[in-house]
Amino acid sequence: MTTSTTIGGNGTTVSQTLLDTMNGTNSTSSSASSTSGTSGTSATDLQNTFLSLLVAQLKNQDPTNPMDSSQMTSQLAQINTVSGISQLNTTLSSLATQMSAGQQSQAALLIGSTVLAPGSSVSVASGKAGAFGVQLANSVNDLQVVVKNSAGQIVNTIDLGKQSAGTIPVGWTPTDSAGNALPDGTYTISAVGTINGQQATATTLAGATVQSVVMQNNGTPGLVLSNGSTVGLTSVAAIL
Repeated sequence: MTTSTTIGGNGTTVSQTLLDTMNGTNSTSSSASSTSGTSGTSATDLQNTFLSLLVAQLKNQDPTNPMDSSQMTSQLAQINTVSGISQLNTTLSSLATQMSAGQQSQAALLIGSTVLAPGSSVSVASGKAGAFGVQLANSVNDLQVVVKNSAGQIVNTIDLGKQSAGTIPVGWTPTDSAGNALPDGTYTISAVGTINGQQATATTLAGATVQSVVMQNNGTPGLVLSNGSTVGLTSVAAIL
């Protein structure tokens, strides 16, 4: 007589042999896997094994305590659930692969484009400042961008006033607070937003050209930028 395991609070029992097979610990399944060279845990394998075990269980049941039809129905429902989950996992894996391929193609189209991505520096060359911006999670009553030189000194504060949530590109003529032209070089920017006197979250964005696309450790495409950084495709706030 086969043993069974009770699961749930309604007294439903599942054959221990079936549980062993589903968990990959059944000796019969192991030997079959070794012979076929496969894992033996696909949805079809589980269904075939379950039916074989069910027939054997019916043949060897205790005549004085026959198998309850409700238990058999419950076990059939459980194996169908396992099969459905296996098929769902296969479908999701295929979908994830297709999405990854689509992201790679989308990222490749950005090569040569200027984008705004999280960063804290802006370059000045020939009297012109590179592109930069600010990203706001919420609307603010006042937004200011502080510009510092390589020595860490504040050379200018750009007052952008009231701004709505979202991405705000900033156009700036590189001058100091007195209106004097700033020398060429790399400057650090930081943003400060206020909502009714309280500081709000403001993220600075640096402009750069997309030079190439690489695969990151998490399997998603990364954009190699002209400023030396690598950012994920989802980190791009704007394409200029």
